[in-house]
Amino acid sequence: MGTIHVSNLGKAYKQYPNHWSRLAEWLLPRAKPRHQLKWVLKDINFHVQPGEAVGIIGINGAGKSTLLKLITGTAQPTTGNVAISGRVAALLELGMGFHPDFTGRQNAYMSGQLIGLGTEEITALMPQIEAFAEIGEYIDQPVRVYSSGMQMRLAFSVATARRPDILIVDEALSVGDAYFQHKSFDRIRQLRDSGTTLLIVSHDKTAIQSVCDRAILLDAGRLAKEGDPEAIMDFYNAMLAERENQTVRQEEAAHGKIQTVSGSGEATIADIALFNEQGERVEAVDVGSATTLRIKVKAMAPIPRLVLGYMIKDRLGQPMYGTNTALKDMPLENVQPGEEVVYSFAFPMNLGPGSYSIAVNLSSSETHLVNNYEWRDLALVFTVMNLSHEEFAGCTWLDPSIDIQRGQGASLQPTATAGA
Repeated sequence: MGTIHVSNLGKAYKQYPNHWSRLAEWLLPRAKPRHQLKWVLKDINFHVQPGEAVGIIGINGAGKSTLLKLITGTAQPTTGNVAISGRVAALLELGMGFHPDFTGRQNAYMSGQLIGLGTEEITALMPQIEAFAEIGEYIDQPVRVYSSGMQMRLAFSVATARRPDILIVDEALSVGDAYFQHKSFDRIRQLRDSGTTLLIVSHDKTAIQSVCDRAILLDAGRLAKEGDPEAIMDFYNAMLAERENQTVRQEEAAHGKIQTVSGSGEATIADIALFNEQGERVEAVDVGSATTLRIKVKAMAPIPRLVLGYMIKDRLGQPMYGTNTALKDMPLENVQPGEEVVYSFAFPMNLGPGSYSIAVNLSSSETHLVNNYEWRDLALVFTVMNLSHEEFAGCTWLDPSIDIQRGQGASLQPTATAGA
């Protein structure tokens, strides 16, 4: 089983004012240093248990890729250390370790040996590698003629051909087509279920929340926060929206989950609730039933343009549906201080049974990155139950009408009665 233990890890690079200073320091090593240290990572501490999946997030330049290089040993730390047990397979920079003039097959052998596979083992695994990569005859062509997506396909196929104790993946999986991204994450989930320890860097909120047990937020080279993936991703998104005179805070809500709230406070969510067909405030609704979401907003300052948006998310924080009044061409103009507005959104609750939450945003446009008045995650938590329909699987109620044709004349073309 694979474990990762990171202790007081730091990485700094030397910065020289000019080339002459670099040369002088090299010629006179005992003289006064002529450089300054630029820290890209400092005081990083965390532990990954066997079989645990941990996601690392942060804005560009936060130090995510540098951290993975230190963990995999492709870069040396300035301070601290990393202790790893188990066989490691890593996908860092796209094409790292590939020689452009060698064929894909030759590079597969070299990459396989770098992660501890023997030549005979790679030969035995090669049909599986080729089948998963799906690059056809290009496997025997030089890698320099590959697209970035083809390189990623081959690298991922080799790295996961035999279950590693630890799999470390950088943003490389964001390259390529959606089909292979889905295929890759299916394999990652299978590896996780088999006991592989995962360390994943991604900006994909859905990927982090659906795969990982825990998330780590890096900010300016330091570990800013770690914990439940949904709470960390909510905090990260709030950080992105933060502007002058805004705040980001997290607090435990009445339902026990960590709630993230950010914004300038010029407008606020005063109340939010779901109502059934009888106009009753409810916390549980039936699959497919007529439901109304009502949100009460209070303006605390003059608002030239007010847009309300909401997002329904499942228990993992994955988005089910979201919209806002700008997309519906219904923004409000010139809202005055103290004014209260009640929004009503009526829709059938076509979700599968389970627990869901609603995030709400008040802003001046269709994106909360501009004039974020308030962003409130987990503003409402509710349950969907199947009380009146036959059993079905999935997160969405898409009840079909069914037409069945039998015989030699059966065709995919619609009949007069099909699709009614």
